[in-house]
Amino acid sequence: MSYIGKEDEVQQRPYWRWSKVDFLPEESFQNWNTYLSALSQIYSRFNDRLLGRSDDANKITQLRKQSENDMKRISAMLSVFCYTEFAVEIPVAGGSFAYLRIELGDFVAFITAGNILLESIVGGAAVARAWTSYFATLLNRQPDSLRIPKGNYLLDPIAVAVLAIAATIAMISTKKTSQLNWIATALNTLVILFVLIAGFAHANTSNLTPFLPHGAKGIFQAAAIVYFAYGGFDSIATMAEETKNPSRDIPLGLLGSMSIITVVYCLMALSLSMMQKYTEIDPNAAYSMAFQSVGMKWAKYLVALGALKGMTTVLLVGALGQARYTTHIARAHMIPPWFALVHPKTGTPINATLLMTISSGLVAFFSSLDVLASLLSVSTLFIFMMMAVALLVRRYYVREVTPGINQLKLVIFLLVIIASSMGTSAYWGLRPNGWVGYVVTIPLWFLGTMGISIFLPQQRTPKVWGVPLVPWLPSLSVAINIFLMGSLGPPAFIRFGICTVAMLVYYILVG
Repeated sequence: MSYIGKEDEVQQRPYWRWSKVDFLPEESFQNWNTYLSALSQIYSRFNDRLLGRSDDANKITQLRKQSENDMKRISAMLSVFCYTEFAVEIPVAGGSFAYLRIELGDFVAFITAGNILLESIVGGAAVARAWTSYFATLLNRQPDSLRIPKGNYLLDPIAVAVLAIAATIAMISTKKTSQLNWIATALNTLVILFVLIAGFAHANTSNLTPFLPHGAKGIFQAAAIVYFAYGGFDSIATMAEETKNPSRDIPLGLLGSMSIITVVYCLMALSLSMMQKYTEIDPNAAYSMAFQSVGMKWAKYLVALGALKGMTTVLLVGALGQARYTTHIARAHMIPPWFALVHPKTGTPINATLLMTISSGLVAFFSSLDVLASLLSVSTLFIFMMMAVALLVRRYYVREVTPGINQLKLVIFLLVIIASSMGTSAYWGLRPNGWVGYVVTIPLWFLGTMGISIFLPQQRTPKVWGVPLVPWLPSLSVAINIFLMGSLGPPAFIRFGICTVAMLVYYILVG
């Protein structure tokens, strides 16, 4: 393969293939002096990335043309609304990365891209680690018995193998992967119904006492940690480019699936906590061990099998969606464009799939589930918060149309909303039983949102479907996501900070 040619010529190609194509300008990075020269232009390049914008027409026509032949609870629901409007209005691959690139510029899109990749890598690793735990219970062994102790780590080669198998299936054929998902989902639905019926049949209401053992703070901490369970709808949004009727199918898929998932999630949690006291629940294979505790030892095998099928489905869907994210990010040259190549025979992005699978495998091999869950939730909440901000920008700002004074007002009101939300979250963490701080922060959030509603006219009206009660619902989404982020412990933010610094170093030196 050769990577020599003109960038504008690449934009005209139908799609990047395993052939002699190029993704970088001819004169780029041929020698060390050229690289140093590029580094000397960091300020101008950064300024262009920060202030530059893409547009709807570019995303829908140009980028879609490149690939059309080859790749055919409250906060979560609020985020779904935001995703739905973008997915309907801009039906292209790339999900939140593509939407944020249009509304907030390349630099914000790059930070989001890094978090999307981090979320995908950590999410796949977390599911793979959980897969090993349920597989152990299926073999009538302890959840950690199949892991290899090494110092302070429990190495998990099975998780790596499961990720590799799921990726291989996804690379062979998208259609076959979807068919396999349909079968696995149908079987898993039957298992979920069994769990609910059998679980409530063996329910003991005394296990719900005390009802809130850790108070409201425990609820918010738990909600923030398990938030990644709702992150799958981003994978649905990124498949908009391959949807026959996105204006109908995307809203139905996102809102319908989120409503069903929320109800099922709450019922599953209630049945579990009524079967077994919360202090006795096994964090690695909760339902299998709960059924064993109520005398249904045979049922734990059925539950474990259902859980394995469900997590296998998650890994398969993740392998599809994550590769398409990576491909779209590579198209934008924010990671090496080599990862945008699509194999001519399978029609799947093999390089992108391998990148995500190898990275997830390395993380899954060494990391524990609790570490993965907290780090994953920070990234997910950050992306959802940025999506709500982007929706407000989309509605109230249009480049070269919105007057400068209105642009300034929008920036001020957004800063008030974000700062007041951060203040509310910080005060909750420092003074969970206090109230004085809320008297300041909550009215400020209200005034910031009302300022947008009263003083700024909407510059863009959705063509097909739009989020209702704008700016109130997106502003509430910003506040809730930031609040949940503040409910996570300091270690999660330390890991998130380290990853962000690494992203910025890459962006300055390469991206």
